[in-house]
This record gives sequence, structure tokens and C-alpha cells, in this order.
Amino acid sequence: MAIRLLLGAVIGGVIGFEREVHGRAAGFRTQLIVCVAAVLIMVVSENYYFRIHNLDDTLRIDPARISAGALIGIGFLGSGVIVKSGFAIRGLTTAATIWIVSAIGLAIGGGLYYEGLLTFLVTITALMALRVVEKRINFLRYKVITVSMPVTEKKEEALISMLSSYGFHVHSINYEKNLPAGEITYHLTVSTRNRHAIRDIFRELGSADYINKIKIDG
Repeated sequence: MAIRLLLGAVIGGVIGFEREVHGRAAGFRTQLIVCVAAVLIMVVSENYYFRIHNLDDTLRIDPARISAGALIGIGFLGSGVIVKSGFAIRGLTTAATIWIVSAIGLAIGGGLYYEGLLTFLVTITALMALRVVEKRINFLRYKVITVSMPVTEKKEEALISMLSSYGFHVHSINYEKNLPAGEITYHLTVSTRNRHAIRDIFRELGSADYINKIKIDG
């Protein structure tokens, strides 16, 4: 039992360390505790089953119920690290690691060392090695560009043309007019696969003399 608990601590600690290095909320201590807790839950579940069975072999106890309840509880814990900001959703990978760390802990707690260690190797490979591959993928980035200018300018077509020239696709435009200030504001929902286009369009719009304010969210 001690070997199972210590092995769970090592595995949870290694995965948690990777998360900690990258500044994630659920890091070294959290992942370690989750994994050890999962191991202990499975050990308790196994021993509870055998203890009841030895007392009265006519009783039918399902040891998987305790571990199933643990996974549901870990799911709630994982959801706490997921944060949505604009179009970006952060924390999904960390939530997934919390969930799989608990599953590895249950496997180790049940004596499935080979399966638990193999899952650990796959997980740490996905977190570390595949990060390099992920950085090279030109995925679609969604942004909200807010541009304010004097009402007299009415440069909407020029604005859209400028965005298109930098590889942006305009999905929708919302308008806001401030009569006392004599200003009109455009809220444009755009997307692009060029990671440098956002920086370039910010500089281009910032240098335009007819634009009073520019903001990019997402």
C-alpha cells in the first residue's frame, strides 16, 4: 500500500511540476495531492470490498462505486481552473491533467502498475513533447477590434479593406455612436491564421491620423 501511495505521489508530482513550470493554477502540490487521494480512494475501496466479503460472503458490494464518485468529484475540481476570456478559453489542459492524474491514481491504487505508468508516459509526452508541435500549428485566432474615429470621417470601407489586406476575415460589425463627442465606434469581430497579423494591424491602425482609439480583445 505504501508503494502505491508513493508511486502516486511521484507521478502526480511530475505532472504537476510540468504545470507549475508553465504557470498554471493547479500545479505541483495540487496534482500530487489529487493523485495520492485517488490512490487512497482505490485502496480503501478494495479493502472495503474484501472486508465486507469476509464478514458475509452473501453480501454484494460494488467497489467501483467509491472510485466512480471520486472521478465525479475531481471533475468539479477541474472545472474550477477553466477560465473564459473573450474568445480564449484557458485551463482546459490543466483540468484534463487533474482528471487523468486521478485516473492514474485509481489505476495505481488498484494494483494496475503497468497501465498506470503507461498512461503517465503518454500524458507527460503530450504535455511536453507535443507542446512544440502545437506551437507550429497556425490555428484560427478570433479577435474583437474596437476602433473609434470622428463621425465626419466614416472610414468603414477603408477600415475593412485594411483588415483584409492583412489577412483578416471580418465576421460581423457592431456600431456605437457618441453624439456629444462626435465620435463613432466600430466593434469588428475578425479572425486570422497569421499570428503576426494582430501586431501588424495594431501598428497600422495606430498610425492612422483619423483614428482616435484602437483596442484589440480576444
